Formats: sequence, C-alpha cells, structure tokens
Amino acid sequence: MAQGNLHPITQFIRKASLFFEKRGFEVYEGPEVDTEWYNFDALNVPANHPARDVQDTFWLTDGRLLRTHTSNCQVRYAENRQPPIRVIVPGTVYRNEATDARHESTLTQLEGLYIDKDVKIGHLFETLTGFLQHIYGDSIEVRFRPHHYPFVEPGADVDIKFEGKWLEVLGSGMVHPTVLKNMNIDPSIYSGFAFGMGIDRLVMLEHHITEIRLFRSSDLKFLKQF
Repeated sequence: MAQGNLHPITQFIRKASLFFEKRGFEVYEGPEVDTEWYNFDALNVPANHPARDVQDTFWLTDGRLLRTHTSNCQVRYAENRQPPIRVIVPGTVYRNEATDARHESTLTQLEGLYIDKDVKIGHLFETLTGFLQHIYGDSIEVRFRPHHYPFVEPGADVDIKFEGKWLEVLGSGMVHPTVLKNMNIDPSIYSGFAFGMGIDRLVMLEHHITEIRLFRSSDLKFLKQF
C-alpha cells in the first residue's frame, strides 16, 4: 500500500505552529460560517467597506457568510478571556472572485493575535522577523511598510527579499482600540498586535509553485512531490 504524504499547506501550518507554540501561542480553530459581526463589525470594518460587497463575500440566505479571513476569530476568541492572550488561527477562508493561476476562491490563512500590558510595535517587528527567518532562513531580509487596515492602528505590510525581489507576504499592525473594546478588553490598560498571512502564496514561494489551483486539484503527481 502506498504511503500518503502531508499536503504542502499542512506542512507549512505545522512548521509555523511550532515557531509560535514555542513562544506561548495557542492554536485555535474557529467557524468557517460566521456572522457579519465577527467577520466585519467587531473588527472596525466600516459598513461601506469594499470587502462587504457581494463580489468579495459569499453571503448565505440567513444573513451569515463564509468568512473572508481568519480574523473572524480575533474577537470570538478573546471576548471571554483575559490577557495575556497569545493565539494563532490557521484555517480556510473564502473569497467570491474569479480564479486563475494566482487567485483562488478558497484559500488558507494564518492569523495571529497577542495582547498584554505594554505591548509595543517593536514586539510585532521582532516576532514577525523571527517567524520569517524560521520559514526562509536567518539570512532573509525583512522590511515593514506603513499600510492602512481598519482593525489596526498603525498598520504595516511586511515584505521579504526573495531571490533578489521584494515581495509582500503578510499584513500586520497594532490592534485598534475599538477592536479591543469589542473583545471586552480595556485599551487604556492593554495593547496588542495582530497579523495575517495567506499560506497558499507563501508555500508557492517556498516551493516555486506557479499555479495556486494545484493545491486543491487532487493531482497526485503534484502532491507526491511533497
């Protein structure tokens, strides 16, 4: 009988989880079908934000939706817990968009959240730099660029220099005070950082894969490489 192999995305999640678990993070799995509150409202996403448009979100007839990011678990996880909070959330997300070699409607993300007293943006930079070096090697160059996300303030995109080119690999920032309040956490006492990444594209970089749709194709020729 042929021996099975771990899917490359599963391998990446295990490698990422190992890094964060050593830093005291819990691995949490939340619902893929959720409410508008947890997916958008609780994260300070305005009612007129383009992400709420039907072209981007799969809405169900009962008003719920297929989560568009694993960020739906931030408030859900933290609202009944007291800091310090350290959690990562790997899981499947859904985007109502056309598919091609670089885009898919079903993706895998990994979300991270850390809340405690006196958490600074330097903690975010150090954590993510260490994580990317864990994945790509200690020699990888990492840079942070300011970027606006409604659920963090300030926010930053994170790039790595991969094979001579700067590539954006994840988004991050300090948790917005409004989001902390929605977690029932006092922003005058606690602060935190959050980050999120699309695992599919990181695995594509790592293994020089050019077709994102192969991950869910059940193509044994492709899967046996891993």
